[in-house]
Amino acid sequence: MFKTIADPADCEVRSVIRFLNAKKVEPAEIHRQLVEIYGKNVMTDGMVRKCVRQFNDGRTNVHDEARSGRPSVINDGLVAKVNEKIHENRWFTIRMLFDEFRQISKTKLSQIVFPVGSENAYGCPQNEVTWQCFEISYPMQ
Repeated sequence: MFKTIADPADCEVRSVIRFLNAKKVEPAEIHRQLVEIYGKNVMTDGMVRKCVRQFNDGRTNVHDEARSGRPSVINDGLVAKVNEKIHENRWFTIRMLFDEFRQISKTKLSQIVFPVGSENAYGCPQNEVTWQCFEISYPMQ
């Protein structure tokens, strides 16, 4: 039995696929070997076949290709402007900021104002739900 490797990088898996494909190993066998070493969640058989097809069509790069999509509107300058507005009025609401910065969604504004990992007013990390328990004592009758 081989030692399994947890959470491999995508380029690592594609490198193995490229290597085994160059040795003329069948896609089903490549998938079987990947599952044996990296575990069952490594990549589906269909994705292995797709990678093999791409390498056979001339692809040589094992790294992720740049994808098209909607570019982010948030940059350092915009974050600085949001922080400046917060310092002008400490009693702000997300709604007030949203009215000022329409190009940023309320969710993104919340993430700028309260970054994940920062502490809330109770000293607890923002990404955890905080339950406060109070002991209620009733007088004995």
